[in-house]
Amino acid sequence: MLQILSITAPIFILIALGFIAAMTKLLTREQTRGMGSFVITLALPALIVKGMAGHTLGTIVNPEFLIAYTAGSLASFSLGFIVFRKRLKQDLSGSAMAALGVSASNTGFIGYPVAAMVIGPSAAVGVAMAIMVETIVMIPLAQALADAGQSQSKTKLKTVAQTTRRLVKSPLIIAIASGLLLSLLGLQLPAIPMQVIDMLAVASAPVALFVIGGTLYGLKARGLMAEVTLITVGKLIVHPLAIALAFLLAPSLEPSLKIAGVLFASAPMLSIYPIFGQRYGLEQRSAAALLVTTVVSFVSISIVIGLVT
Repeated sequence: MLQILSITAPIFILIALGFIAAMTKLLTREQTRGMGSFVITLALPALIVKGMAGHTLGTIVNPEFLIAYTAGSLASFSLGFIVFRKRLKQDLSGSAMAALGVSASNTGFIGYPVAAMVIGPSAAVGVAMAIMVETIVMIPLAQALADAGQSQSKTKLKTVAQTTRRLVKSPLIIAIASGLLLSLLGLQLPAIPMQVIDMLAVASAPVALFVIGGTLYGLKARGLMAEVTLITVGKLIVHPLAIALAFLLAPSLEPSLKIAGVLFASAPMLSIYPIFGQRYGLEQRSAAALLVTTVVSFVSISIVIGLVT
């Protein structure tokens, strides 16, 4: 138990420090957003490039991992969508956003720091592949379904074009593409650019966790607990289980990557989940789900670490 606490305690202490900083007005919400932008646009992309650079293409694009992680995430998405659509009678937008909440993790901000403390530097390779699945498959799928549920929905062609533009401009996608290109060509970056990337990558985890804490301050979960509970259970229990089951079908996959994948899936949903929800009038439910899932994950992640180690 002490060994597990030694892994999880620093992570949640950093989240708590971010929460306290926001509560005491040490940082404003705008400053917290700025720190989040730094992580998304610079630090996390640098971490991805660092994790992929110097590896062969076969190491960083592992078909078994990608297929299994995609299958597990799609299974979680489908179950969440069906429950909210058929049982709770939600519209397409509400069901799609709930499904996104149970199938797309906060891989960069929480999943990676946890996995890095458990399995070490090899977590950086796994995080690049997990982010590929989330940004290329899960988020576009949820957005396409949610957009289709809007009364003022655009043409299918326009929706596809907008989704493609968002993907092409994403710093994370650019980082993944850059890392793939370096690996494909067998190139090494010069010492000075690599040192800059190293410095940015080191900042990724602590700043990200601090931002999570600052973001959680002020969020409320009252009046939405039935739906929030379903999303929380889906994210913290169903998603890791689905990924673990999918990995059973990939026996030759490196054990450290399996552990990383399950730990990524055990993280709460994306920190920008409420921003996605806001586009469809679901910001309150999305924010409440993020709050509850992040708090409960302190216990659930500790349990998952105990099981996988």
